[in-house]
Amino acid sequence: MIKRIQPDARMSQAVVHNGVVYLAGQVGEPHEDVADQTRTALAEIEALLAEAGSDKSKILMATIWMADMADFETMNTVWDAWVDTANPPARATGEARLATPDYLVEIIVTAAV
Repeated sequence: MIKRIQPDARMSQAVVHNGVVYLAGQVGEPHEDVADQTRTALAEIEALLAEAGSDKSKILMATIWMADMADFETMNTVWDAWVDTANPPARATGEARLATPDYLVEIIVTAAV
């Protein structure tokens, strides 16, 4: 069985299949700085995981795309305050041009249910 969370014509914000939840990339608000965009994206991730029957302690993998790696430490400060340190996921971070120049960070996670 496949469960789609917050689907629209283009994509779902999350898809659950065989006990795994796959989240779409989450971003902050365009007017926010990188720290606030990271906080907003992580709050969206928590809400989607809860809707899927999961939580941040069950994150298996996180992929973080940043518009500018110069913001890496700022993003990491927010991430480190948020992540479940008893259950840290595998993680990759890279620099990429995001959907709009207003987005500074995008976070994608896969988690167990």
